This record gives sequence, structure tokens and C-alpha cells, in this order.
Amino acid sequence: MPQYMDIAVNLVGSSLEKDIQRVVDDAAIHSVTSMVVIGSQIDESKQAIELCKQFPNQLYSTAGVHPHHASQWQPDSLDTLKELSQASCVLAIGECGLDYNRDFSPREIQRKAFAEQLALAAELQMPVLMHERDAHEDFLAILKEFRSELPAALLHCFTGNKQSLDAYIKQDLYLGVTGWVCDERRGQELASIVADIPNDRILIETDSPYLLPRSMRPKPKSSKNEPKYLPYIAQYIATLKAQSLEDFAAQTYLNSRTFFGLKN
Repeated sequence: MPQYMDIAVNLVGSSLEKDIQRVVDDAAIHSVTSMVVIGSQIDESKQAIELCKQFPNQLYSTAGVHPHHASQWQPDSLDTLKELSQASCVLAIGECGLDYNRDFSPREIQRKAFAEQLALAAELQMPVLMHERDAHEDFLAILKEFRSELPAALLHCFTGNKQSLDAYIKQDLYLGVTGWVCDERRGQELASIVADIPNDRILIETDSPYLLPRSMRPKPKSSKNEPKYLPYIAQYIATLKAQSLEDFAAQTYLNSRTFFGLKN
């Protein structure tokens, strides 16, 4: 029976927050035995840590500031994140990066917060979980400044093209793939190149409650994505990569545990 790790779920501050026990239980029934709760701002990172204490060895977390919230970055933010990262459940710095699609925070501040969080991950020798949307050139330039000092780096929810894929693989990044790949409208390009992601660099995620796989049949009654749907995404990608589900699931589980420094 395949085992899965969902490497990016948004349980704090989302529509799933009020139903976490059921979400975790349903995930376990579908062999999703562990998941990483994303911290996208400092208060959320603190809440994620407290949540993880209720579900040891099932829930882990990150600590970071998402580019959407970069305008909240303060002189003491780095010290706070450094302190939060000491919690045993915190496996990575992030979610950090650049988002020029929505520009919820000024780009200059996004770049500053991103660079400082990469520096922190390098100092602490922790993996970093990153976000990039419509900001490839600036993202890559900043990442290159720190990449040699980072133990491991993951671009989650990868939705780029072949050119960006090649550039990120050249930087030895792990790439997280979501149900976006199942979207017949927006995910066709990703579906066409997902087989080019090296087997030892691909991770899978739901990014719950977002990005419900559009190709699921029967279609879930709720539009909310959940970790329990991760096996469906795995099967979809395994087919695109011409691999068996068992082999693909085992490889991505190993990749996830390796990236986050967990025992297999």
C-alpha cells in the first residue's frame, strides 16, 4: 500500500481550519500519513506550530513570510522566525519568495524579505520552501546568491514552462507539483513537461484547500481541496511519467522525507 506525504497544506487561516480533525483523519484513511502545514506569515507560523503539537508525527510545519505578506516584514521578523524555527515540528523556512502576479506587497519589499529568509535558512542549515509566480528572473537571481549555502531548496506549486523548469533543475531544486497539472485549461503546459522533472527531484502536494483537481470524477461535492486527494494527483502524474503508481508514490515519499530531513 503506497504511503504519501503532502508537502504543502494550508490548514491555518483557511476554510479547513474548523474541520482539522476530520481532514487529518480522512487523509490517513487514504494513506496520506503526514503533511506539512504552511506558515505564510509570522502569526500563522506560530499557530501552525501549536497545531502540530496536537498531531505529532502527522503534522509538521514551516515558518516564514509569504511574498503576499512581505509588507508586514519588520526589523525583528528575522529574529522571530529564528526563534520559531527551533520548534521540533518546523522542518523548513518558508513559505518565502516572490509573487509578481498579484503584487499584494511592493516588489522591493518582497525581494528584501525573500533574501533575508534565504540567508536565515543558510545560517540555520535548514531547507527552504519557496513560492514564485510571474517573477522568474528576479527569483532566480536572488536564489543564486544563496543556493550554494542552502542544504536543500524546494519550489512548491511549480507551474512554470520548460525554460524555467530547466533553470530550476540546474539549481538542484526540488519541485512540488499540485492538482494544477490536472487542469485542462491552465495545466496543459505543466502536464506536457512534468515527465522532464527528474525522479529524485519531484514532490507532490495538494496546496489544500486550493487547486482541487478539475479532472476528478465523480467531482467532489465540495470545491475545497483536501490532503485525502493526494493519491489522485499521484496517479495522474504517474500516468504522465509512464510509471506505476506504486513506484511513483514510493519515490515521491522518499523524496519528501529526504528533503525535510525525516527518517523514512
